Amino acid sequence: MRHVFAVLLVVGLCAAAGARSSHPHQTEGAARAQLARFANTFETAEEWKARAGRNREGILHGAHLDPLPAKCPLNPVIRGKQERKGYTIENVAIESLPGYYVTGNLYRPAKEQKSYAGILCPHGHSKEGRLAGYTQTRCATLARMGAVVFAWDMVGWNECDQIAHTDPNVLTVQHYNSMRALDFLLSLDGIDAERIGCTGESGGGTQTFLLTALDDRVKVAVPVVMVSAHFFGGCQCESGMPIHKSATHETNNCDIAAMAAPRPLLIVSCGGDWTKNVPGVEFPYIWRVYKLLGAEKNVANAHVLYEGHGYEYSKRLPMYKWMARHLKLDLEAVALPGGGVDETDTVLEDTKPLHVWTEEHPRPKDAPVGTEAVGKVLEAQKAKAKK
Repeated sequence: MRHVFAVLLVVGLCAAAGARSSHPHQTEGAARAQLARFANTFETAEEWKARAGRNREGILHGAHLDPLPAKCPLNPVIRGKQERKGYTIENVAIESLPGYYVTGNLYRPAKEQKSYAGILCPHGHSKEGRLAGYTQTRCATLARMGAVVFAWDMVGWNECDQIAHTDPNVLTVQHYNSMRALDFLLSLDGIDAERIGCTGESGGGTQTFLLTALDDRVKVAVPVVMVSAHFFGGCQCESGMPIHKSATHETNNCDIAAMAAPRPLLIVSCGGDWTKNVPGVEFPYIWRVYKLLGAEKNVANAHVLYEGHGYEYSKRLPMYKWMARHLKLDLEAVALPGGGVDETDTVLEDTKPLHVWTEEHPRPKDAPVGTEAVGKVLEAQKAKAKK
């Protein structure tokens, strides 16, 4: 296997935004051996496609998303528009399941365009989630570059609290929410379906590469500090169901990330967490897949050597450039001399004005709440899909 190192950025700051403590799923040595076994299962593009197909079926089955629930109307609620320099923010709720609401914020360019790229921004396990300053910053900057951006709450975070993050169905619901968030983005006027991106950090990185692997409507992906062959995610929303191994498939997060091929994929990694080995272990495996598909120019690794787990500016910068290149965004609108990106026009909002549910506009009283109630709605929609 050819080893390719695409270290785009090395900085000397050390930070850890929203890091989570967990043990690896397997040792680093076991991960290397596993990737070597995986690599021996395909020598051609067709063999890789067959492997990716088995993985996809195994992931959906393991996540209890086979069949996918029948889609209900999204019934979007969009309110509370705030105008800022170069972008606007609105507060959003959509129904991913009947009466089950996914809450978030929609960032739009202030300048009208004939069509817009759309970018999904799932968040990780930081306390504030979609409301964190670094999440607001990346969403607003991407909007200033010309994209319509949707950031939404993980299950059990902020206003998306009809079930807890410890719910037995959290992995199922959370990844179905990602699919419905994509449905919502594509339903908006002017969105170009050929220019859809997704980027998130940590648990949001897991959501990014899983959604990209399962839904080819995502055209460009940037998972941040999560692609690892030895760590499968320290939360049951990432690895709490048998999505990585069954009687018919065996995979890991590196292998899943490779399922983005041949679509543009930038893997952002760092020296201070479980993505420390990406340049020498995970990236060569993924690069080989892209090479087989004749798309090696569509994959890269930005490795920030002396930083920890998070989505700081050093990690956002290569993401902005990747999204601008592949989604045809206006990088000049935010450019600084020397190749940087100016984020200073972002207003870090107080969290309360970013809420869709308020005393004046509360969540509907008939919305199902709790494991049993939401579980019944989920199973009813899956039963409808079988008919």
